[in-house]
Amino acid sequence: MGEGLAPYAADEAYSRGRRYDEAPPMHRGEYQRDRDRIIHATAFRRLMYKTQVFVNHEGDLYRTRLTHSLEVSQIGRSAAVALRLNEPLTEAICLAHDLGHTPFGHAGQDTLNACMRDYGGFEHNLQSLRVVDELESKYAEFPGLNLMFETREGILKHCSQRNARSLGDVGRRFLERKQPGLEAQIADTADAIAYNNHDVDDGFRAGLLSLEQLREQPLFDAQYRAVQAKYPALEDRRLIYEIIRRMIGVVVNDLIEETARRIRRAGVASIEDVRAAGERLVGLSPGVEEQHVSLKRFLHRHLYRHEQKLEMTRTAQTIVSDLFSAYTDDVSRMPAEFADAAAELDEAGRARVIADYIAGMTDRFAMRTHAALPD
Repeated sequence: MGEGLAPYAADEAYSRGRRYDEAPPMHRGEYQRDRDRIIHATAFRRLMYKTQVFVNHEGDLYRTRLTHSLEVSQIGRSAAVALRLNEPLTEAICLAHDLGHTPFGHAGQDTLNACMRDYGGFEHNLQSLRVVDELESKYAEFPGLNLMFETREGILKHCSQRNARSLGDVGRRFLERKQPGLEAQIADTADAIAYNNHDVDDGFRAGLLSLEQLREQPLFDAQYRAVQAKYPALEDRRLIYEIIRRMIGVVVNDLIEETARRIRRAGVASIEDVRAAGERLVGLSPGVEEQHVSLKRFLHRHLYRHEQKLEMTRTAQTIVSDLFSAYTDDVSRMPAEFADAAAELDEAGRARVIADYIAGMTDRFAMRTHAALPD
């Protein structure tokens, strides 16, 4: 067992390994190697110019998919260390979880999914696995990044039974109804914590959410009152940051304590016990979970469906839909590597290559490419 790790943590000494055999790294662990490969991936750099909530050109200070992934990693690593789980593995999963996301956030994903309806659909989680398994092209001896099984397992958070059957080892747990390792569960929950709390920050900064609206949320209001009592003269910018910092602290501390309680109750002694537990062991206590879900619903009503956001959503839908139609009509409009690959495939195969190309675009590249389409 790795030094300091709990017996139910992922340990690379007992890993299911990589798809293609490689010599072990000399001065770092296998999961550290995965993290480093993800950081050096082209898809990771593109996240800098992909929408989290606000499109990149709407402001320099809003979060992007890249900064979101870094914030997820920070939360995930903190929880992993506290629970004696594998920190490098948790970090790798957190950093990779959005590699397959489209431009324009969920609006782009939903539109591309609609375009791909007759060809198996599109889901960014499955696309992230496709990126690390196939689409990244850097290494002489294998396609993709050749990541460890446990990293790939964590990236694939959701999967239909139909897709699972085609994914081999990493899809088997969906067919067998087993759970992923605790590091993967931590990364999944850290993602939800990060976007819930940081979207409050961006929504307030954009003027789409007010303090009065936010105070209707128990998680926010409790910290608002605590901060106001201690710092009554604090200006809005620092007030909001202090509140959100404390909100994250409350939820993450609860996550750690509740998960530790569930682990003790389940009596797991290995990662295989975790997989066979029948339910996820990482989670929030009922009271904090209720507040967390309430905040998520609030953001859907007041931020994600705000008229200003819906206007950008409609623009994104038009851009993605038009690009898909244009490339379907003439694959030669894509770069040669995609056009040549698409030309050799059947209709469904061509559609998948087109989806790969569009999903890899940044917001600004998609807008620029769309503007250059012939009328």
